[in-house]
Amino acid sequence: MKKILHNSSAILAALWMSSAALAEDIILKPKQVLDVVSGKMLKGAAVHVKDGKIVAVGNVSVDGAKVIDLKEKTLLPGLMDMHVHLTGDPTEGFFADVSYSQPRYAVRAVRLAKRTLMAGFTTVRNLGAGGYSVIAVRDGINAGEIMGPRIWAAGNSIGIVGGHCDNNWSPPEANAQSGGAANGPWAVRAKVRENIKYGANTIKICATGGVFSKGTSVGAQQMVLEEMKAAVDEAHLRGRIIAAHAHGTSGIKDAIRAGVDSIEHCSFLDQEGIDLALKHGTYLSCDIYNTEYTLAFGEANGVPEENINKEKMVSKAQRESFRKAHEAGVKLVFGSDAAIYPHGDNAKQFSVMVKFGMTPLESIQAATITSAALLKQEKSLGQIKAGFLADIIAVDGDPTQNVKVLENVSFVMKDGKVYKK
Repeated sequence: MKKILHNSSAILAALWMSSAALAEDIILKPKQVLDVVSGKMLKGAAVHVKDGKIVAVGNVSVDGAKVIDLKEKTLLPGLMDMHVHLTGDPTEGFFADVSYSQPRYAVRAVRLAKRTLMAGFTTVRNLGAGGYSVIAVRDGINAGEIMGPRIWAAGNSIGIVGGHCDNNWSPPEANAQSGGAANGPWAVRAKVRENIKYGANTIKICATGGVFSKGTSVGAQQMVLEEMKAAVDEAHLRGRIIAAHAHGTSGIKDAIRAGVDSIEHCSFLDQEGIDLALKHGTYLSCDIYNTEYTLAFGEANGVPEENINKEKMVSKAQRESFRKAHEAGVKLVFGSDAAIYPHGDNAKQFSVMVKFGMTPLESIQAATITSAALLKQEKSLGQIKAGFLADIIAVDGDPTQNVKVLENVSFVMKDGKVYKK
């Protein structure tokens, strides 16, 4: 009994100390703060943080507050990447993890989640991981047991048997099938329910073939409209946003008609697809950086020739689709497909987004306020503003003039806790 009481006292003391630390007033004093909505730099503004939230921005002073002097640095909101796969590491080789168990994938995701956070990405959407491995990592981060960004995790990607999101690498006698493989509207709806049962807070479907699967034509539609509608209806019924992997023209358009919240990749986008996205308010997430990495390192990393050739076929069209969608005013979020290239290099996509039509500010908005709106978190994430969660990063220089400075984040705060200083 004495041992139980002693342990209980220790636990209560630890909880009290952590609560006291969380309640600490913190003042961040940078050179300037970026207002991502207006694009204005707030010169000499300070940021007051308490209880994991931003209390005030401007000329603030609090007696007894802990002051963090960030000298010549620029503050901006924590960055958001709407398409990552935290279980994937291309540097280990394309087939290196073929025998991994789901717990082993989770261990890898712990490492890569920390690397992502240290790069200044405080929120990510993990669009597909087998065995609910990233859901477990998300829950560990939320419990304070491990370090990482805030995660929206999809669980198993849902697609047709033999499609892009199925396991097509094993021989028939292995009888291998991915956890999200399903044929027909009711089977698809059941997979959405299963993902939600095991903790998915977002959903992903695979509407077309893809670059890094075996035996799929990258532009060919796979799921039919009725299957996509079933997935969307079930996801929205349960309050989840839903993304559609879609390279091909017809698959993109049917996914938009079905009501998905975002289109991923969007490589072969025609004018009708752009018009549909504008009409339905659909977000596009175009991973236009990773081509460089795949073409430079794919062969050395063991990527099969079939997949490298598909990347060559997609890359130019995808970037042109991005450019045209941006010119038309379609809502574009920052989605990099990290895992096709190394995690932690996410910010290298900003300069490519600028190269293909965005201003530096627009690319930053894609990774802050626009991504927050997609997640329906626009009142709590994506801005340095009173009442918002204290997800804040710092860089040297002005990212609205040179967006490449975002590739070297020197300070990271998430939920009011400093992770990198």
